[in-house]
Amino acid sequence: MTTAVATPSDLTQCSAEQLIGLYRSAQVSPVEVTQAVLARIERLNPLLNAFCLVAGEAALQSARRSEARWQAQRHGGAPVGLLEGVPTSIKDLILTQGWPTLRGSRTVDPMQAWEVDAPVTARLREAGAVLLGKTNTPEFGCKGETNSPASGITRNPWNTAKTPGGSSGGTAAAVAAGLGPLGVGTDGAGSVRIPAAFCGNFGLKPSFGRVPAYPLSPFGSVAHLGPHTMSVRDAALMMNVMKRADARDWTALPPDTSDYLAGLEEGIRGLRIAFSPTLGYAKNVDPEVCAAVARAVKELQALGAQVEEVDPGIEDPLDISTGLWFVASAMVWNTLNQAQQAVSDPDFRAQALLGQAYSVLNVHQLNQRRGVLGSQMRQFMQGFDLLVTPAVAVPAFDVRPAGQVAMLPESMLGWTPFSYPFNLTQQPAATIPCGLTRAGLPIGLQFVGPMFGDAMVLRAARAYEVLQPILRPQI
Repeated sequence: MTTAVATPSDLTQCSAEQLIGLYRSAQVSPVEVTQAVLARIERLNPLLNAFCLVAGEAALQSARRSEARWQAQRHGGAPVGLLEGVPTSIKDLILTQGWPTLRGSRTVDPMQAWEVDAPVTARLREAGAVLLGKTNTPEFGCKGETNSPASGITRNPWNTAKTPGGSSGGTAAAVAAGLGPLGVGTDGAGSVRIPAAFCGNFGLKPSFGRVPAYPLSPFGSVAHLGPHTMSVRDAALMMNVMKRADARDWTALPPDTSDYLAGLEEGIRGLRIAFSPTLGYAKNVDPEVCAAVARAVKELQALGAQVEEVDPGIEDPLDISTGLWFVASAMVWNTLNQAQQAVSDPDFRAQALLGQAYSVLNVHQLNQRRGVLGSQMRQFMQGFDLLVTPAVAVPAFDVRPAGQVAMLPESMLGWTPFSYPFNLTQQPAATIPCGLTRAGLPIGLQFVGPMFGDAMVLRAARAYEVLQPILRPQI
């Protein structure tokens, strides 16, 4: 399968920044772009199953309003929004006014009133984004694959026999396939970074609380919201919108009015980077992943970074992550009636039953250990500007139906040992493609920043992207 760098010759392959430039110069209109994207969705979504809801007429109406605002601005009218007219998708865990948010589940009634926008949805609307629809997720975002019994199996645009990962698999597949340049995902144990790595796009998990959330995830303070894009600059632009304040999230960080595009091109010369190829405990990292990440680290050194190969000195927190996850699954499970439980995803059901075995003491012990881990990582990061690791230990594996593999901590997350620690510590982390396997599947490089170091993570990823532009699948 061949690849090509995105060019403006195909509107569906343009970045958000490119589209905004084309709108500003009146070379194309938001309506033309939205029509092109919707036509591509119509052609490819039956193959990929990235979207569970496509709101074509609503998107076109939004695009027409954006076109009018661009025309008014060119004649001295009010400034347009930062994302004016850019097609954008929303993961089906995130409330969107007027559309069902089914959370990948047959237990949610689609006929109820849907009157609320989540903070990120509201900010995107205010910025003029053209919302296309909702992207697929496994039930309640419960796993690193996207194979919901309610909305089916989502497939990877690089190879449709492979999984796009999860739980933001629909978002990643859509963005990589040119079904809108921007997408919103969520990340509770890697759910932005796993599918971004598998699908070859850029995915950022911001510092916890940087992007306000409402309602808060039932999986607690490991759950972040972040952008999926095909360029780092698009992610920075998107974050400038997503991080705006919303009083509904009582866990949100203080408002950040900085511009994440400012300083993005400053490079990494002189930055202190810790390179940990295994985090000290990952035993089954694919050799092609190891080789690609090692090459990328050498390229970071060539860009002037001071790289030291060193492990952060932590133990594998797999049992902390899955233990807290299983307990939260049990909490959600207990809100369902028997009829709803009977139609639940077997993987979610298995997680919930495992969670019921934990006592209150067990949960407190897990949280105590989480605190120790967070303190260790904050101390370790005092000596470095960034930590670099593989994003996921393996390339994308074959798609499989829900319930095919026994639900154990190792089968749930053991193959992605580099993602879940940084949900527990709440640090910002991003993945960017750093090569392809011999079979033509993307490999991800992960940048982890100190807490609140979101801009630094974006800056480093951008420096690498300039050297190795992100490729797109030919689909």
